[in-house]
Amino acid sequence: MTDDDGEAFATLAREVEAFVRGPGEEYAETIERTRAVPPQLWDDLRDRGYLRLAAPAEYGGAGLSFTQYLRLLELFSMSHASLRMIVHVCNGVWRAMDQFATDEQRKRFVLPQVAGDLRVAFTLTEPTAGTGADLRASVVRDGDTYLLSGEKHLITFGVSCDYWLLFARLAGTSGKDGTVALMVDRHVPGVRVEPMADTMGVRGTDHAHLIFDGAPVPVANRLGEEGAGLAVALGGFLTPSRIGVAMTCVGLARRAQELAVAHARRRVTFGKPLTARQAIAFALAENAADIEAARQLTLHAARRWEAGAADADALSSMAKLVAVDMLTRVTDKALQAHGGIGYWEGSPIERVYRDARAQRFEEGTNEIQKTVIAREILAGQR
Repeated sequence: MTDDDGEAFATLAREVEAFVRGPGEEYAETIERTRAVPPQLWDDLRDRGYLRLAAPAEYGGAGLSFTQYLRLLELFSMSHASLRMIVHVCNGVWRAMDQFATDEQRKRFVLPQVAGDLRVAFTLTEPTAGTGADLRASVVRDGDTYLLSGEKHLITFGVSCDYWLLFARLAGTSGKDGTVALMVDRHVPGVRVEPMADTMGVRGTDHAHLIFDGAPVPVANRLGEEGAGLAVALGGFLTPSRIGVAMTCVGLARRAQELAVAHARRRVTFGKPLTARQAIAFALAENAADIEAARQLTLHAARRWEAGAADADALSSMAKLVAVDMLTRVTDKALQAHGGIGYWEGSPIERVYRDARAQRFEEGTNEIQKTVIAREILAGQR
């Protein structure tokens, strides 16, 4: 679907919005009540084609441009955070695999993931390491097999997946040149999978703590060459994913603003609706400007990434930094507009407020984003 397909895309957008405001809210109620994502949600999203929106048509995807996909992601992000997380991850992780995949690997991993028949968890974060090249999980090669040891944690869908797209390093190396990207079978021997405790927000999405002890991984499951691990992680997933997370902040902020406006119209004090109070009206006006500014920066970053521009990495971090700070301000004002009633569990704004906090560390904290931006500034590129 190209930018010329204006009516087709508009129809799809209306369909997505109707799903989000209808069945999506029913799923949200179930997730909040049970603290788990029902299996039928995965099936529903797959059957509707929502897990392959960003993949090319020749892979069985909808063939949307990245900017088109982001406009739909904004809508999905107005729903429950776990629903949004499924859409976001499934529409992005294929890209990380595909860029270095051989034809055989594309058939084994990429196409089944796009079809929704294979669930893949992006597996980078470690409990004893920082970010990027600071990896401690390591592999030792034994013929046609890597023996994997180390720990991973905070791995989204790491319990319920079929494969981990896992990043480690060759034992004894340091820096990015020793990194490898591996497709690791969820049921490989030599791994302990521990579900992590419930989270404050984004309820229902499973997260895993993984402990590997000489787990065998076929060398044939390596994506790219030895030393290309970080290139798989960063260029293929993290840069567009950070732009995607920025847009999820826009969508969630938009939902918070909707709830605040609706409440302010209904709530009457001293004979007047809250919308007649300048303090509330001004807060809503600030929110609207904040949301639109973040949306436009995010779309600009997306267009630069689509164009293969050198500043795409920095712009992705700028978009994520700005959008996260915007979301913090917007959800705080939206909750304040509700008064005390908005703080009670079961209130829609209460759920949005909890879910918003997770965005501040998804795909890297604000401090990491500032590091990426500063690196480009100090290199004299901006």
